[in-house]
Amino acid sequence: MILIADSGSTKCDWALVSSDFEKRGHYRSMGLNPYFHTPEVIERALRDNAELASLAEEITHVFFYGAGASSAKLCAIMEAGLARVFSNARILVDHDLVGAAYSTYSGEPSISCILGTGSNSVFFDGTSIYEEVPSLAYIVGDEASGSYYGKDLLRAYFYKRLPKELHDAFERDYAPTKDEFVDRVYNQPDANVYLASFMKFLGDQYEHPWCKELIKKGQRDFLEVHVKCYPNWAEVPVHFVGSGAYHFRKELDEVCAEMGIRLGNIIRRPIDGLVAYHKQYKQEEINA
Repeated sequence: MILIADSGSTKCDWALVSSDFEKRGHYRSMGLNPYFHTPEVIERALRDNAELASLAEEITHVFFYGAGASSAKLCAIMEAGLARVFSNARILVDHDLVGAAYSTYSGEPSISCILGTGSNSVFFDGTSIYEEVPSLAYIVGDEASGSYYGKDLLRAYFYKRLPKELHDAFERDYAPTKDEFVDRVYNQPDANVYLASFMKFLGDQYEHPWCKELIKKGQRDFLEVHVKCYPNWAEVPVHFVGSGAYHFRKELDEVCAEMGIRLGNIIRRPIDGLVAYHKQYKQEEINA
């Protein structure tokens, strides 16, 4: 049995397939990110999913694509956690950008982007994958991500820069205090997930002009930095995965057209595309 995973910082999708890629199950766990989580935390999260853990001995291959798996050291942390549960499996850990590239690949060179809790981009020509500029994560970078919008919303709220009707709605829905905010961001784990949780407010208040402009500003910032950095950005399709792209696709379409960017596929969850890619392109590796 083969297990394929796509993990952001908030949640992880797992697809279980047979050796001939017949679907056997779909599972969900908390997001697993080696930047924030130790092998012990990873193991505990997997064992908390009783159904997935019960299949552990049947798994022969694990392909894990996740946020934070951006270096050999971080991949080793994730691999160690996975090996504690899937002890009979060959385990491959790679970056979620690689998963995004595989899941959106349509047979021609393209740029694939992630707009979720975090954000990033990669170029894939069908063989080689490369990243032109790095992600600087939620404190400095992650343009157009959930954490980026969460920071902007909280900053506008505490600075009293939100329009009154939005300020009142934000206070009614969340009632955040400065002390709570400082503690969650500076002292508690998973600050990026906390910040991204406020993106729901943009969805709830989607029709408000202030929210629409905030969404577009983030998208422009992302496209300027993470798409136009590639020399051939105007010549290839630009694909997107993640809830930030999926829910705000109308704005993304408009901003891409405005900036001369050829918008490609937009998918909310890459897992189905990953299964299809592995079936078509990874059979030899699996059977080796």
